[in-house]
Amino acid sequence: MAYAHSFEANPHWLPRPASRALRSIPGEDGLPFIGSTLRMLKDPIAFSRRMEAAHGRVYRVNVFGGPSLALLGPEANELVLFDRDKIFSSEQGWGPLLNLLFPRGLMLMDFEKHRADRKTLSVAFKPEPMRHYAESMNDGIARQVAGWSGKPLKFYDAIKALTLDLAAESFLGMPLGEEAEQINRAFVDEVQATVDPIRLPLPGTKMRKGVKARAFLMEIFAREIPKRRARDAAGEGGQDFFSQFCRAVDDDGQPLSDAAIIDHMNFLMMAAHDTITSSATSLVMLLGRHVEWQDRLREEVLSLGLNDAGVPHTQLDRLVLTEYAFKEALRLVPPVPSLPRRALKDFSFGGYDIPAGTFIGINIRHTHQMPDLWPDPDRFDPLRFTPEASKGRHKYAWVPFGGGAHMCLGLHFATMQIKLLMVQLLSRYRIELAPGAGRTWQSVPIPRPKDGLPLRFVPLN
Repeated sequence: MAYAHSFEANPHWLPRPASRALRSIPGEDGLPFIGSTLRMLKDPIAFSRRMEAAHGRVYRVNVFGGPSLALLGPEANELVLFDRDKIFSSEQGWGPLLNLLFPRGLMLMDFEKHRADRKTLSVAFKPEPMRHYAESMNDGIARQVAGWSGKPLKFYDAIKALTLDLAAESFLGMPLGEEAEQINRAFVDEVQATVDPIRLPLPGTKMRKGVKARAFLMEIFAREIPKRRARDAAGEGGQDFFSQFCRAVDDDGQPLSDAAIIDHMNFLMMAAHDTITSSATSLVMLLGRHVEWQDRLREEVLSLGLNDAGVPHTQLDRLVLTEYAFKEALRLVPPVPSLPRRALKDFSFGGYDIPAGTFIGINIRHTHQMPDLWPDPDRFDPLRFTPEASKGRHKYAWVPFGGGAHMCLGLHFATMQIKLLMVQLLSRYRIELAPGAGRTWQSVPIPRPKDGLPLRFVPLN
């Protein structure tokens, strides 16, 4: 099956406003052609802090081919994510970054089309499928984790291989076999292409590699759809995401098209694979650095009275401190550090009038580090998320899963997978980081430690 790629903006996208329309808003233009893209990519955290100090919580910046505005803080997050007046387009915000790689994924849909597809896909996240995923993942995690005992390893690489296997089982319902490494490489190439300053798939570019990777994955998904529908017709349908998407119907009783299934699978597999890899790595790193919290979570895990079968899905809600620790890891290292949107209407914010067509972005990681919201923001403190500590905090001060209509569809799936991983790790091992492990991270497109987080899992007995 062949898939065409449009290298132009979709016809209904608004034109960019004239550059002079944003001149009243402070900021910087950067270098010719590339603007401030390279400076921002080198150290996004320092960049946003410097820009806020110089210009305030609304500033103009030239990145990825044109001017845009950054809106900082929880009030900006609420305006953009809750989007009461349907001002902000996710499709036109993400489009310049993702249109060649993840077209027609949920992130590139707006309003009624987004609502309809999200409702159709939500069948895969209902209680019975989630119970099935938990049982499957528990077995898969236990098998892999058992082989990590005592030997030095780079955790990022190990957990990335594990999450790909788990995604294959839960999402595809099949082992990857000999194609596993090629599939993993394809997802890596797609994600890396999203931040290539060169936005066309020219020879030798990351974008070219990403577009080729997408075509490879599309073929894999396309060849499986007839097999799933044949199994359904024979009464042998599976419980994995892919099988459920193949049998899902919309409000009019119509099934999803092959193209829609393929695009949703490509996006969700990437999200489940790479974002959970990042989140698990940051949590393990923080527990390795803060042994007292590692011990507290282990005590909570062992209090469940585990056996060789692991923890039942119905008992996961009892891991309260584990969930607080996960939330704190997501605060410190959100797997999606910022979210782009595009204004479809004129609007005002922070004392500025902003015209329709403007690209804007909210900076999640920056908000998660604001001292007025999070005292001593660099400190790892899971108790920030107790009901007492959370009382009175702005609802949009913590948004690692986004918010509003575009709240991450898989947030409960991600939390469940992390809890299952912590059960298997902490009930068996003590986490011992190598000296200096995780000192520096690549911040975008999805955070990861540059050294792979070298460590050892030391058996408890």
